[in-house]
Amino acid sequence: MHAEPISRRIRSLVRSLPRTGITLSELIHRVGNDGLLILTALLTLVFLLPVSIPGVSTVFGAAILLIGMSRLFRRELWIPAKLKHRMIGTRKLRPVLRKALPWLQKLERVSRPNRIQWMVAEGPVERLNNLSIVLGAVLLMMPFGLIPFSNTFPAVALLFLAIGLLQRDGVCVLLGYISNLATIIYFAALIGGGGLAVREALNRLAA
Repeated sequence: MHAEPISRRIRSLVRSLPRTGITLSELIHRVGNDGLLILTALLTLVFLLPVSIPGVSTVFGAAILLIGMSRLFRRELWIPAKLKHRMIGTRKLRPVLRKALPWLQKLERVSRPNRIQWMVAEGPVERLNNLSIVLGAVLLMMPFGLIPFSNTFPAVALLFLAIGLLQRDGVCVLLGYISNLATIIYFAALIGGGGLAVREALNRLAA
């Protein structure tokens, strides 16, 4: 018997979202600890589209970071009370998630279980994969939210990692690593470019 597709499970979650808002605690309760990778995939979808929802990258990024940490240390997920009970408005969130679902379905269709199996094996590689989720979450939380693709790149990395680990697909996991690397290069270029711009401005003022 085939497992239920990830996109179908997430579509069901999106349909079940309350009309006005939901807390992170309620979201976690709906997926359960066994569905934390499903939740990770759900939380990344909002960043695949060029739509800004204030405060979401911090809340969702922090949640994914804590999921990654719980997997890394093999502990039950712990969420600070302030974050756990923070209300997330669903009026804008639900339509964005629905529009992003086709992208998840496309990724899901190209994913195949049991490719490059050593990339999804237990042991040191498993810890490295969980560290990659932590890294992706930290990159998602970086204060570049107004810059194009600054949330999209780390979200794509996290989505690849979540799908790869759920499907036991080492190719998707590898693509997650590559996307994390691309994000770091992109952010380094932004920081470097910003530094040059500031130095140029100071030189002109001093002239």
